[in-house]
Amino acid sequence: MTDTFPTAPSVGTSMPAQHPSQEARDFLALRRSANKAFISTPGPTPQQLDELLAATTRVPDHRRLEPWRFIVFEGEAREKFGDAAARVQEEEAPQAGFKALEETRGLLMRAPTVVAVISSPKDDNKTPIWEQELSAGALCYNLLLTANAAGWAGCWLTEWISFSSGINKVLGLERGERIAGFIYLGTATMDPQERARPEATPVQRWTATD
Repeated sequence: MTDTFPTAPSVGTSMPAQHPSQEARDFLALRRSANKAFISTPGPTPQQLDELLAATTRVPDHRRLEPWRFIVFEGEAREKFGDAAARVQEEEAPQAGFKALEETRGLLMRAPTVVAVISSPKDDNKTPIWEQELSAGALCYNLLLTANAAGWAGCWLTEWISFSSGINKVLGLERGERIAGFIYLGTATMDPQERARPEATPVQRWTATD
């Protein structure tokens, strides 16, 4: 690790349970994803990305199963994936026209660095698969937070390439693995505008009834 993130302490080190921070509260309360149309170069260097990913894995992970993994797309790999995805689309959706195929070829070209987060649950006969999949979702969100805190713009997208058996084969996913999302990282060319937020999220305080 570099000065961007602190080095993890040795196993067994006593860790504070709270981190009071006004800066962190402001950051979380005002968090906003970048617009996918306005993410450009530069993106993280390979070393910077490795540091981001290492910090990102500090998510809830019951029994330390690490039920997730990353697939990174940089440089020409983004274009090659786009070509492969277009071939898959032609097979899975023969009605797709030229415009749709061109859009598919350009999906990963919208950012200089794209990270696919793969949900990879372990069958240990103890930890529910759903719980492990939630950990992969937490990983996606934590990558956005970690990247943003390190000075990078990012957004989390799924789109059809996250739900295609053909794409799963292209990426070499094993049985039981799923794509939790593609995280696009780079430099924002325009600040995103605030979006509408729920005025009142339903909250129920449970009480026992006879």
